[in-house]
Amino acid sequence: MKTLIQCFTAGMLLVMLLLSGCATTAGYNYSEYRQARPLSILVLPPMNSSVDVAASYGMLSQVTFPLAESGYYVVPVAVAAETFKQNGLSNPGDVHGLPIEKLREIFGADAALYIDVKEYGTSYKVIASDTAVKAQAKLVDLRSGKLLWEGEARASSQENQQNQGGLIGALVSAVLNQIMSNLTDQSTRIAAVASNRLLAAGRPNGMLYGPRSPLYQKD
Repeated sequence: MKTLIQCFTAGMLLVMLLLSGCATTAGYNYSEYRQARPLSILVLPPMNSSVDVAASYGMLSQVTFPLAESGYYVVPVAVAAETFKQNGLSNPGDVHGLPIEKLREIFGADAALYIDVKEYGTSYKVIASDTAVKAQAKLVDLRSGKLLWEGEARASSQENQQNQGGLIGALVSAVLNQIMSNLTDQSTRIAAVASNRLLAAGRPNGMLYGPRSPLYQKD
């Protein structure tokens, strides 16, 4: 009986080791990213696929922080926006259509970050009010045109909220959330969370650390 238990335990350990080995090899393919290792990033005005007209610049206002914290030099978004404006490019779609050679020539950045905001703003239902932001991004090497990385993230005000007080409590909570959303810019706060999930280095399948991080080339 003891021998049988020992064999079973050894077998389970072997299975766990095999599974853990598979888990470490799975995930995003960073070969192009690691080879390119961009030092600087140009963030383009985000495309807006949501119904909120404020989505593009609301998201743009939040993306610099996680990139800088991850160790990258980020071309100041105000400088980039003014440069595009002076050249008659005020629409994100027109900016996204620019040749990478032109972006490299004007800004000298190693890579460009293309963002598409899929969801942005507050939706109000009978017993729920939810502010949500969802965005997709891709990092393109401006020297070679190769795709280095792409990802997606979402954040919502409904996360970790529990319905307390039954139907009446849910109704009161929804109304209060709607009032707060009207009085304050809740979407920007949620956009900050979504931006961090999307662009902060060190997250599963996320971006790699930049040259100004002590973890550069250790990821």
